[in-house]
Amino acid sequence: MTDAELAAHLAHIAGRLLLEVRDSGLITGKELGDAGDKTANQFLVAALRQQRPDDGLLSEEEKDSPERLNKSRVWIVDPVDGTREYGEARSDWAVHVGLAIDGKPEIGAVGLPGLGVILRTDTPAALPEAAAKPRMVVSRTRPAKEAVAVAEQIGAELVPMGSAGAKAMSIVRGEAEIYLHTGGQYEWDSCAPAAVAVAHGLHVSRVDGSPLIYNQQDVYMPDLLICRPEWADRVLQIVGQLDY
Repeated sequence: MTDAELAAHLAHIAGRLLLEVRDSGLITGKELGDAGDKTANQFLVAALRQQRPDDGLLSEEEKDSPERLNKSRVWIVDPVDGTREYGEARSDWAVHVGLAIDGKPEIGAVGLPGLGVILRTDTPAALPEAAAKPRMVVSRTRPAKEAVAVAEQIGAELVPMGSAGAKAMSIVRGEAEIYLHTGGQYEWDSCAPAAVAVAHGLHVSRVDGSPLIYNQQDVYMPDLLICRPEWADRVLQIVGQLDY
């Protein structure tokens, strides 16, 4: 099984487990989110350690180990990206299984279990036609002021959405054109989505235009831009002029 096939398979199984936990109806609210995180994490971590024992591993729900810093290949996973949306039985949450090689987001899969969809690096599809009026995905609860400012300058429609993975995949799926995030994330929030976005021909970078680099000692990532390539220069130019 190739790395990409493994990533997609694991994302699929983890998503199925998460739906089973939620659909059991036995728990709700925060307890449901915690149970989903724990169940999916246990599966992903155990499977990756068995299938790729020589690789490093970083998971949001697993205690970090400095051993990964000496590895060229590091799996970076988020068992439930968008725990709130998962608990609310929405569809805008995701499962991330990414592989960074020498710091680059090379391979991965993003599962959208609520939609029955998995997007992966080894089966890229052509980008759907862009909308005449650009659409920017933003947080459901706290749209970043930088995103709002860019939207105003380019005349974009703001589209509230849940998890980071769902936002990134909305660009791949042709549901929006731009995902600009400046509120801070962690490596597991974007590694798999970034890999999938690059494979589909999208622009992926920090908001200063520099590349996203993974498997760092400090896993905090302040910002990112995932967008259709025709919007990259304009958005980067506007963000570069903002004071934030």
